[in-house]
Amino acid sequence: VKLTAHSGSLLSQPDKYRRLVGKLLYLSLTRPDISYPVHLLSQFLQTPTAEHMKAALHVVRYLKNSPGQGILMAHNSAAQLTAFCDSDWASCPDTRRSTTGYCILLGHSPVSWKSKKQSVVSRSSAEAEYRSMAVTCCEVTWLLSLLKI
Repeated sequence: VKLTAHSGSLLSQPDKYRRLVGKLLYLSLTRPDISYPVHLLSQFLQTPTAEHMKAALHVVRYLKNSPGQGILMAHNSAAQLTAFCDSDWASCPDTRRSTTGYCILLGHSPVSWKSKKQSVVSRSSAEAEYRSMAVTCCEVTWLLSLLKI
């Protein structure tokens, strides 16, 4: 489902949506699997609509049905960083900006992840991917210096 700023009718009580998205943002600190949908939902805090609330409640249902997900650091896991990154070109229908996403694992456990709209409009998918890779490399460099691997 592509959410836009003008999809559906405005909510009569937008504070309920804002509180729900705030709680989902807090949960996304330990649930990397909801990082992207929460990123999308947080774009509509100013004027939320019924479609946005429906999408937020869908994330809540997902969380209810997947209670065992989360971060588990195994004691016998290798101290090796593995990074994955991706972008989608011009995914925002309102601004045509791309979204960057990455996940960095220490052993088999996620230690850093992000889903964020890029600050500029990319002119090609290759440019969007390059920007995503650059952000990921910065994070990997910082983690390497933090861990001194």
